[in-house]
Amino acid sequence: MSERVSLLQHLTQAARAGQLDPALALVVQQIGAASREISAALARSALAGVLGAMDSANASGETQKKLDVLSNDAFMQALSWTGAVAGIASEELDGAYRVPGASGGYLVLLDPLDGSSNIDVNISVGSIFSILRAPNGAAGLTDSDFLQPGSRQVLAGFTVYGPATVMVLSFGHGVQGFTLDPVSGEFLLTQPDIRIPERTSEYAINASNQRWWQPPVQRYVSECMAGKEGPRGRDFNMRWVGSMVGDVYRLLTRGGIFMYPRDTKDPAKPGKLRLMYEANPIGYVVEQAGGAASTGYERILDMQPEKIHQRVAVILGSKEEVDLVVSYHRGG
Repeated sequence: MSERVSLLQHLTQAARAGQLDPALALVVQQIGAASREISAALARSALAGVLGAMDSANASGETQKKLDVLSNDAFMQALSWTGAVAGIASEELDGAYRVPGASGGYLVLLDPLDGSSNIDVNISVGSIFSILRAPNGAAGLTDSDFLQPGSRQVLAGFTVYGPATVMVLSFGHGVQGFTLDPVSGEFLLTQPDIRIPERTSEYAINASNQRWWQPPVQRYVSECMAGKEGPRGRDFNMRWVGSMVGDVYRLLTRGGIFMYPRDTKDPAKPGKLRLMYEANPIGYVVEQAGGAASTGYERILDMQPEKIHQRVAVILGSKEEVDLVVSYHRGG
């Protein structure tokens, strides 16, 4: 077997080919460093006594886990010294953080530990990240500088902490997967060109919300459940990890559709997931892998954000399935 390419080598080659700004490559290296630190902390979480919740809530009103805060701190420390990052927005911060003394031109948005409610039961969790250009540089940075459509992302990805720690990246030229080697401590390229299978027989949705789903989603899921005897003419499996990164990594590997649609449980909320640091980066990766990402009514990456912690409906994965659900939303 030929020697595997490391994340550093991959980024260096892309920078030399003019596909990646060297300053952006440094930012990604530091995301990798933070991911390594979080992976190690998760592996020792029970031994180190950092499981469980804190007496605090994040900007979305959700109870913070101890590892939420630890993960956020890991990213903040790793990114703040680069000089390339002007500001950081995170699920764990109320508003944008302006990096002191920064002169760089990049903004980073983070879900430092996606699926943290799964930590105590030892199920895969992850980190999600999105990188934008700072429209006005580091000077006078405000929250509004982050409010850019997902189509303007210059790089997006996520790290999933499971049996193996895997970082999935896209900077607009396809999708690559890097696996953390626990011996060398390096991320090594193991999936050089991830493509979502076009045809799938799996769907992921939180079935406990079924009674609140809107008719298009009710129709789609009922047709999948009808199996060979139904209009789809084949059997489907329902899979639900409960952490977005776990469900999305599975569909990148095996195909599938992931849905957290708008429902009537709380009509005031347009969705459960956050647009800026969950739906946009995951949608970007999925599209780069040949899939599609929609709210049911519009492409997620075309949406104009209104606030950093904005919620949105999410339907993404194999294009054939997403297109079908979208057609139902449009009355098809």
